Amino acid sequence: MLGAGGGHRRPSAPGTIGAMPDFPLATALAAGPVVLDGGPATQLEAQGHDLSSALWSARLLHDDPDAVVAAHAAFAAAGAQVATTASYQVSVEGLAAAGLDAAEARRLVVRSVHLAEHGAPEAWVAGSVGPYGAALADGSEYTGDYADELGVERLRQWHRPRMQWLAEAGADVLACETVPAAAEAEALVEEADMLGLPVWLSLTTVLDGDGVVRTRRGEPAAEVFAMARGVEAVVAVGVNCTDPGGVLAAVTAASVAGKPVVVYPNSGERWDAAGRRWTGTPGLSADTALSWVDAGARLVGGCCRVGPASVADLAGALSDRRDGGTGPAPSS
Repeated sequence: MLGAGGGHRRPSAPGTIGAMPDFPLATALAAGPVVLDGGPATQLEAQGHDLSSALWSARLLHDDPDAVVAAHAAFAAAGAQVATTASYQVSVEGLAAAGLDAAEARRLVVRSVHLAEHGAPEAWVAGSVGPYGAALADGSEYTGDYADELGVERLRQWHRPRMQWLAEAGADVLACETVPAAAEAEALVEEADMLGLPVWLSLTTVLDGDGVVRTRRGEPAAEVFAMARGVEAVVAVGVNCTDPGGVLAAVTAASVAGKPVVVYPNSGERWDAAGRRWTGTPGLSADTALSWVDAGARLVGGCCRVGPASVADLAGALSDRRDGGTGPAPSS
């Protein structure tokens, strides 16, 4: 099993953007910002792949693993220090609906880690643990409607196999991400604590009319983040797949956990689950991301609709700042 914080990469000085260190991610976060990748599905679509099936990018773990390697390599070349596996949508139930059994589910989860290692050999590997709603492929990860019915214990049981498989495959940290409800966050934190697995907990959130950060289910996000306080297995808390305009408030809300803060919002566009398309105008920039770092974020990147060019802008801006420059470097 991995110890809290994970880590088995190559030596480098903390805070260096480029080669990855042979020490836990938690150690690096204490030294300065770490650059995440963007949306794996976004890059796979840019490479020309159709992700319209219920399995989303997970389909390519089975059908075209080389495409997944290429997506990881694109983000690594852009300066990402973390490679997030394409396991977000993988579940025993979801694969069963596609005619694949539990053994195949485990094989694909393990493969997702190895493909990330192959595509980004000098990056920390974050094993993606998507929410229960992602497996339903009906947009319910953006409502959390299922959480009350299932409850904490059933959600723990549902998440357990994939968390174990990712850890056994060698992931440095588990990215428990796009979590829409307090019950699911509690399940993931308790399961990580029991298994002794290093994780980050990332909610998908909205701002209410009073400027309060809330889960998609409607609970105050600060109360959910507080669940991670004192839990050694949780190395960071924050938000992903949220609007960039709500990130600064989320950084403040997440600080109650006393952990490094992770932020990787979407581009500012919104997913229309019924129409299966993105709507709205993108609004993510390196300058905006630097403001999150100034507010205390330590793991920073992008989610849906954020590709390698945006990651390169962010990595360049952080490098430029570290070296005494004043602005973002141009994207490659």
